Amino acid sequence: MSRKKSIPPREPPDPEEYGDAALSRKQVMEMVRKKDSFEDADLRGADLSGLCFDGLNLTQAKFAEANLMRSTFRGANLTGTSFFGANLRDVCLDNANLEEADLDYANLDGATLHNAKIRKALFPTRKLTLAEIRVSVATGSRLRMEPFAPGDEDE
Repeated sequence: MSRKKSIPPREPPDPEEYGDAALSRKQVMEMVRKKDSFEDADLRGADLSGLCFDGLNLTQAKFAEANLMRSTFRGANLTGTSFFGANLRDVCLDNANLEEADLDYANLDGATLHNAKIRKALFPTRKLTLAEIRVSVATGSRLRMEPFAPGDEDE
């Protein structure tokens, strides 16, 4: 007799925390397939790991605290996009426009920024130096950083 482990269904995003406009992974995958614009999209807290957003318009999108591990954003327009506290581990941001994007408190370990536009972007400079960011933009080398731990405070 085999026992099936009961896995509870995944809870949808909390509207109080993320707002009514939050999109599901399935909706995002369909929009990516159609190459729709994600301008002003609310993707806060979503698990979008491994998705390919290459060349898409994600201007002013909200990815705060989202899991985007191993996703790609090659040539994507990320102007003004919020990645605050997001998991961007091993993400490819090559040739992306990150002007005025907020990446503060994001985990950028293993991310690449080759030829990315980073004017006025906010980076987690308490864990990464501007020199390391510039080297990644110039050479495509992977960023190396320790993720933020609970209780990390501004110095």
